[in-house]
Amino acid sequence: MRLVIQGPALGNHHLLHLSGMCDGKAAIEIENNAHYFEVASPVPGVAEYCESAGIDYAFVPNVLTLNDIGLVVMDMDSTLINIECIDEIADMQGLKPQVAAITESAMRGEIEFAESLRRRVALLEGLDESALQRVYDERLQLNPGAQKLLDTLKTHGIKTMLVSGGFTFFTDRLKTLVGLDHAYSNQLEIVDGKLTGKVLGKILDAQGKADWLIRVRDELGLRRDQVIAIGDGANDLKMMDAAGAGIAYHAKPVVRAQATYAISHTGLDGVLNLFSL
Repeated sequence: MRLVIQGPALGNHHLLHLSGMCDGKAAIEIENNAHYFEVASPVPGVAEYCESAGIDYAFVPNVLTLNDIGLVVMDMDSTLINIECIDEIADMQGLKPQVAAITESAMRGEIEFAESLRRRVALLEGLDESALQRVYDERLQLNPGAQKLLDTLKTHGIKTMLVSGGFTFFTDRLKTLVGLDHAYSNQLEIVDGKLTGKVLGKILDAQGKADWLIRVRDELGLRRDQVIAIGDGANDLKMMDAAGAGIAYHAKPVVRAQATYAISHTGLDGVLNLFSL
């Protein structure tokens, strides 16, 4: 396997220290301040050292490269993009603190997601639908490295899917903007140009995310180990568990603890370094 290390804080002194921990082996450069060491098995002490140094690390089997992956599934809010859309919509109503507190609690796994979404959306009743476009135009940005990740996946013939507890208003636009193959999320009810405070149909929750992953995976004829899932909140854990590898991206502690790999210091393009040889 290989020990992949990366992050803006990574320096030569870290590489020298890690080389000593890896029996004197030299680091092999990938790119963008990312390197790997060939190791026989996980090296004791590496996790603690890298965490204290603010460096991302991962022990990745050599059999797992981009050539072995067929589908990458990712969350939207705070994963593909820089914001929690519902929090920014609520800001248009002067309700961001109340909604953000519920969002944060749900992402930590303290509130069941569907219930938290109903409570948050209810607070948006009466908001003009133009607020959604303002959030998209004025506040939504791709997270660092997102476009590079998606472009590289496409060149390798890897399918991409956005599956979100957020809203179709944003996922549909992002699908077109960045060239995603699939996008699924919840639909806000809008009547006479106003949000009613309700979600149409069954809420796409944690299980719903996992179900879409499995459905698309099976349609593509892929095995579980050919799928990667990327997320940051507790409602991403089921889809991450349904994938061959689950990646916690700048995630809550509960997600980092259960993920296969965690990226906490680099951009989304850091995912590519995990699977490059």
